[in-house]
Amino acid sequence: MRHKIAGNRLSRNRSLRKATLRDMAKAVLICQRIMTTKAKAKEARKLVDQLITLGKNGTLADKRRAFAILCDHQLVSNLFGKTSPRFNNRNGGYTRIIQLGTRRGDNAQLVYLELTEKEEVIVSKPKSTGTAKVKKVSEGPKETKATKHHEDVQDAEISSAPEEVKESPKKEAFKQPGKELPTAKDKKLAGKQFMGGLRRMFQRKAPGQ
Repeated sequence: MRHKIAGNRLSRNRSLRKATLRDMAKAVLICQRIMTTKAKAKEARKLVDQLITLGKNGTLADKRRAFAILCDHQLVSNLFGKTSPRFNNRNGGYTRIIQLGTRRGDNAQLVYLELTEKEEVIVSKPKSTGTAKVKKVSEGPKETKATKHHEDVQDAEISSAPEEVKESPKKEAFKQPGKELPTAKDKKLAGKQFMGGLRRMFQRKAPGQ
């Protein structure tokens, strides 16, 4: 029977349990809020409260004890210089647990573990540009009825002008200076002459017949 044994082992041995609680305490001090299970949050809040108490004392021995737990010089410096001074008016209750619900899969109870005194985050609003100033573009000479009528006549002449029919690039490639391209009639006549020559070739008799 587990008499006089306080705390939850979290299904871990001594070294793994110690590492888990240390990482959770570091996450709370850095992010100021984490989401975890209820069992882990209850064990981690004890270590976080202990670290904040060491930061409020502020002696060299307390810094060494905090560094032995956190193993991070920058985090220890922030703990003693920024985080702990926010709790000078509190004698306890440095953290709170907010229940969220159950986790899908193993139905574990999820909670938020957060600091009660958080660092103020100043969100800078974008500067309003105000009314946009529109620069006046220098206008040209104003159009009169006569100039407008003249432009309409020019557009009508351009649209009514016959478009030049451009020859295909293939025809231009075969075109030679001084020679015209063969017409369809010439092509038909040349085909008949070729077929007639073939017939005469096959109709020739061999010598001696």
